[in-house]
Amino acid sequence: MIAWRACTAGALLLGAMSVAHAAAALPSSDAGEKIYRQGLLETGAPLRGQREASGLRVRGADAACVNCHQRSGLGTTEGRNKIPPVAGAYLFSPRASNLDESARPYVEGMRADREPYTEQTLARAIRDGVDSEGKPLSYLMPRFALGDADMAALIAYLKTMDVRTLPGVTDTVLHFATIITPDADPVKRTGMLSVIEQYFKDKNDKAFLIGPSARMHPSGRTMYSKSMFMVPRRWQLHVWQLSGPASTWEQQLAGFMAREPVFAVISGLGGRDWTPVHRFCEREQVPCLFPNVEVPVDADQDFYSVYFSKGVLLEAELIAGKLAGHGASSPKAVHQIYRAGDSGEAAGAALTAALKARGIMVQSHIVAAGAGGEGVAAALRQAEDPDALVLWLRAADLAQLGSEPPARAAVYVSGLMGALERSPLPGAWRSRAEMTYPFDLPEKRRVRVDYPLGWLSLRHIPLVAEQVQADTYLACGLLSETINHLTDAFMRPYLVERLQTTIEHRIMTGYYPHLTLASNQRFASKGGYIVHFADASGVKVVPDSGWVVP
Repeated sequence: MIAWRACTAGALLLGAMSVAHAAAALPSSDAGEKIYRQGLLETGAPLRGQREASGLRVRGADAACVNCHQRSGLGTTEGRNKIPPVAGAYLFSPRASNLDESARPYVEGMRADREPYTEQTLARAIRDGVDSEGKPLSYLMPRFALGDADMAALIAYLKTMDVRTLPGVTDTVLHFATIITPDADPVKRTGMLSVIEQYFKDKNDKAFLIGPSARMHPSGRTMYSKSMFMVPRRWQLHVWQLSGPASTWEQQLAGFMAREPVFAVISGLGGRDWTPVHRFCEREQVPCLFPNVEVPVDADQDFYSVYFSKGVLLEAELIAGKLAGHGASSPKAVHQIYRAGDSGEAAGAALTAALKARGIMVQSHIVAAGAGGEGVAAALRQAEDPDALVLWLRAADLAQLGSEPPARAAVYVSGLMGALERSPLPGAWRSRAEMTYPFDLPEKRRVRVDYPLGWLSLRHIPLVAEQVQADTYLACGLLSETINHLTDAFMRPYLVERLQTTIEHRIMTGYYPHLTLASNQRFASKGGYIVHFADASGVKVVPDSGWVVP
């Protein structure tokens, strides 16, 4: 269905968390969130804890509950240790004889066969390490000397964590959006939408063609379990097409969200500036997964936005590492050319900053956005006698370069902007140029990419932007796998957390050799190659070295 619109040593609350007496005023869940996520008390003092067995002390951010129980409060698994959920919906849930009888969606580490916590027994657990039945908690769980006001605030925050109601989730439908900026490439837009629309159609056709299991009650749950199986839901796609200047995009997105609440944002396509979309997703706390963008927002402290790669920012890091890796013989005169208003502008700024930190200055030559090929030629003339020349240019500009590169310059080309191995560089430039390549090599990724290409062919979808279409297919597949692991525990932060554990097991990773995510990591592919052309006319590229992670 498609709708169109223009554990560190932190707070291991293992199965547990009394307010001796709540204050007359209602406790602030905001203050509790600060304790849970930052390890800071309402006064600003650091949270302090101590493990009873070892005497190990933790404080501040290292003591924050989020380190182990995750932002969702639904816990996780670390080796043999299962870290249980501390969301109020689980802590205060009535006792059940076993997991099958629990009314809560299944998550790893949950216990159903224990007495529910009260505020008093929860406070005892946090302070003394004793669970709701008076049994000792795991030795991993620190004991925290929280005052009554801070304890009340923390418990109030835990009670806000609920899996029962969430925008974009109904008993029968999961709502998702894909976002397209007005400066997105129209060909890539067509390719991206053709994949995501067909994937959603296939997903819905398959789920409802097979129908619910014979062992499934009309409610969608199995007769054997109330918690471990998902209710089948149709996927609804909303296309949020932005318009106008970037300064208005966040307001437009807020309007879309108000009219069409979604559980998450998947794929999408941007131009030179994705920052307003990224900022919106963080503010609204909605997962924004794997948009097709060349200039992602590099903010590790953020949580909800996840990208396949750093794009041209990664390319800048690769070039900086190569140029600065020659020690005393590193180039002194580095020049770069990019068009105003294109992705190369951000890449150029990143390269300038990276090389400046290494004592190498960069001179930039900017081609006006509307200038023709003569604009690039003029920029080349201005780059007098460079030791290194970096070209952040599109294929059309590369095709119009002069017959010969500067005599002694080492030439670097953005593969992401310049069409990778299909770059139309003139022959003399091809024999000298080195290209950043933030993907696996063509011969190494062939089998992984053949799978989505075969999927496209069987559905008669034109191949118009291979890398974007392959990435979009991969993003949809990762979303589907991760949703299957939620087992009806629909919390937005839990989707991101489960994605972090799901992605590393993915074998078919498309253009990328491997994908991994961990806490505070927003980019699943961490490296790339610097390659050169095998000859002056073909498309075969040869790596200068192995896979490089800057």
